[in-house]
Amino acid sequence: MSDLTLVQYALIGVIFVWSGFVRSGLGFGGAVLSLPFLLLVYDEPLVFLPIIAVHLLVFSSLTIWMNNRRNHSRENPVEGGTVDWPYLWRILGIMIVPKLIGVFGLITMPGNVLSAIIFVIVALYSVSYIINKPFRSGSKTVDAIFLMVGGYISGTSLIGAPLIIAVAAQHVVKEKLRDTLFALWFILVLIKMAAFVWAGVDLQLIHHLWLLPCASVGHVIGLYVHDRMLRAETPVFFRVLGVVLLVVSSVGMFSVLG
Repeated sequence: MSDLTLVQYALIGVIFVWSGFVRSGLGFGGAVLSLPFLLLVYDEPLVFLPIIAVHLLVFSSLTIWMNNRRNHSRENPVEGGTVDWPYLWRILGIMIVPKLIGVFGLITMPGNVLSAIIFVIVALYSVSYIINKPFRSGSKTVDAIFLMVGGYISGTSLIGAPLIIAVAAQHVVKEKLRDTLFALWFILVLIKMAAFVWAGVDLQLIHHLWLLPCASVGHVIGLYVHDRMLRAETPVFFRVLGVVLLVVSSVGMFSVLG
């Protein structure tokens, strides 16, 4: 990133503000909703993926810690804390092998075909939330397949969240959904970061000095928006979730077709 222009640096900073906003506002989307735009500025994914990964590790752990402290101080705290640990370990057990396969690239698949399938599924989920008729597969097998594919995609890149959130949102109460996802992302990204270090990928540590503050601005705004959504009626929360998922799938399909 040392050879970029000032305009490119400015655009990257704005995109990381957006990345921090969507991550803390919804609990996902920091990578999938920012990476396509970052690649328009500088078409080198391995430059940005370590930065996004570090941001996720920092802000997910900080948010979970702060939310649990605040939860304990409430008159009516959320039972069991803000993370649904039993469900988290259950889906992690399903995802871990595909995740490792994706990290180490043991299976080669046409990326555009796999991405197209994922984004079509996500689009279907998003429409069901927007019209307030969430899709229910009625099958643990189908959910497991979605989670395994999402785990594989999160291993090959960091954009497996849409497919995972489409399943998790059916089983986790909204008060725990974001922090449960944050805990899951932390574990999955930690594995990815270990792979980056093992492969000798440049982690762009010097650029965290100015990009972390950019993401922090978006993070604070996202926390406020998330609190407002939780106070809204449940259908409103899921309609917002559906709109974001539809944006994600649309951006993804545009990238695949382009």
